[in-house]
Amino acid sequence: MEIKWLEDFVTLADTSSFSRAAELRNVTQPAFSRRIKQLEGWLGATLISRAAMPAELTPAGRNFLPVAQETIRSCYAAREALRPSHEPGLIRFAALHTLTVTFFPQWLRALEKAGGAFNTSLIPDRGGIEANLDALVGDEADFFLTYAHPEVPFHLDRGKFAWLTVAHDRLIPLVAPNVIVSGNSQAGRNLLDRAVEQQRLAIPYLSYGFNSFFGVALSRLLLRRPPFRRRTTHENTISAGLMNMALAGAGVCWLPESLARDEMESGRLVPASKDEGWNLDLEIRLYRHAASRNRKVDELWRMSRQLLEREPA
Repeated sequence: MEIKWLEDFVTLADTSSFSRAAELRNVTQPAFSRRIKQLEGWLGATLISRAAMPAELTPAGRNFLPVAQETIRSCYAAREALRPSHEPGLIRFAALHTLTVTFFPQWLRALEKAGGAFNTSLIPDRGGIEANLDALVGDEADFFLTYAHPEVPFHLDRGKFAWLTVAHDRLIPLVAPNVIVSGNSQAGRNLLDRAVEQQRLAIPYLSYGFNSFFGVALSRLLLRRPPFRRRTTHENTISAGLMNMALAGAGVCWLPESLARDEMESGRLVPASKDEGWNLDLEIRLYRHAASRNRKVDELWRMSRQLLEREPA
């Protein structure tokens, strides 16, 4: 068994498309299909239902998906732990996957325009809140870049770790313009509102699970909002993967506005509710050890504070 087979499988689960997954994995579709077959042969189980369009996970595939995700994370974490220390001069960041795509590049560019020059290294998102925090606590990272919300507390010693709110974002319920509900095509716009009003209507739901930051935040939101029926059609800790499923019409998903802005402006995703009470206002925070680590770390922290003073988040 090869780790690339597991990565292929997780990518296919994210996209529900052999052709799209093969493109993302930089292999031809026939080669990608062979690798999925090799994984199924090694496991002795069929993971993908090839009769469905888009491709769907079998019950065995759904059971194996979290195992594959955790195995990938564990393998890469072990590799990072066993490697020699990072290249001198690189500032190490642990960051949620979405922020590495939507926020980090532009923010780093703004720091550089303000007069900084920083060489950086990103530690892959480890999925769960505690696992990502461990990278900072265990001194594997100089900074931790994360979303934050009052209902998702971080268990950090305030005397040892400092933080800045460097920007803001919103988590919004979105859906494709048309979606299949109970075998029938329905308009996606305001589908969540209709589900609240019509308690017999069970809407397809794209879930973050219960261990990721968004998963915890949404579980608290759903407890204090009007109830509605839903059935989970897909689960993924990574927002970009869930967005691809939402674009394919697989269900309602709460997505960061910064990630989904282009799709919203083009009309490929529409609001699932007109009630803004379903939105979650988020902070984007930068955490660090309160004690000084090295000159470059201190310089980036100082410039981050100055940037906020010049141009509030």
